[in-house]
Amino acid sequence: MSLKNLRRQVDTLDGQIVGLLNKRAKLSLAIGQEKLKTQKGIYSPHREKEVLQRVRALNQGPMSAEDFEAIYREIMSSSLSMEKELRIAYLGTEGSFTHLAANKKFGSRVEYVSCDSILDVFQRVEHGDCDYGVVPVENSIEGAVTHTFDLLVDSELKICAQIMLKISHNLLSHARSVTDIKRIYSNQQVFGQCRNWLLQNLPGLGQIWVASTTEAAQCAAKDKKAAAIASSFAAKVYGLPTLRSNIQDMAHNTTRFLVLATQDVPQTGKDRTTILFSIKDRVGALHAMLTPFVKNNINLTKIESRPAKKKAWDYYFFVDFEGHRLDKNVKRALDQLEGMCKYLKVVGSYPIID
Repeated sequence: MSLKNLRRQVDTLDGQIVGLLNKRAKLSLAIGQEKLKTQKGIYSPHREKEVLQRVRALNQGPMSAEDFEAIYREIMSSSLSMEKELRIAYLGTEGSFTHLAANKKFGSRVEYVSCDSILDVFQRVEHGDCDYGVVPVENSIEGAVTHTFDLLVDSELKICAQIMLKISHNLLSHARSVTDIKRIYSNQQVFGQCRNWLLQNLPGLGQIWVASTTEAAQCAAKDKKAAAIASSFAAKVYGLPTLRSNIQDMAHNTTRFLVLATQDVPQTGKDRTTILFSIKDRVGALHAMLTPFVKNNINLTKIESRPAKKKAWDYYFFVDFEGHRLDKNVKRALDQLEGMCKYLKVVGSYPIID
């Protein structure tokens, strides 16, 4: 078949696709109007999961599941923007890893609001200035982002979704070579993720901690003797050449981000729940706290402790486990746990999207 005929077939299919997308958009608008009558939030993580799972199941190639997820991310982003003008708060400025994570979740058709701190993200959502917030919570190399955990203690916000983002760090600078660099800007966690590379390649060089990798890129863009460790996207945004790519110490470097909301989300059948509790000060207390999970066959995926900051050697424990707060076995375990600890709070139940 000739190239001209093949292109004519593509043009015909494009016409059909455009028509179907507009039909879908009309249905999305109707769904949005119904959602506004019955619930606070437009974004539905459980429905997002259903759509992506169904699309994966329908796909028979040659396009990959990742290709379809990227396409449907933008289709759903467009639908959300038509239903309501969504505002998403995130840490850092355009090009930060949190911005990339937020974009991965919500697509390009919503409004993103840059925040100087994790506290600012929380407050924007709590005060109603933004509909959702995206914050980092842990990294596979450096561990917990403790400020996020501390703010979850007193905040009424709920975790409604999580985002897993593979992290690639790059050395960005206007310097002619690595040997011309006199100082490096980046986030404290990022320096930790590149510790060995820096010791081997730039030992003894001054490290300047800033709030985000995009702030680091902004600083390096103004200083020809400085470098930033940041994303490749930040390099494009701030016009910085990349001197070295993928300088993180571990290839499988992943950061987990949380999506914060004012409302809970329903069960999907494959969920994760985050709780926090404080225990009574006695021998074996923490061990006893874990018993309800064992008895109810619940798999724990993470335990993190944080100082309560109200009394010396008093701690809050954050626990992630498989299941939704409304699952029967989870409800039993939480009821048992509540009677054993000083304080218990369900921070959120949210879908696990493969």
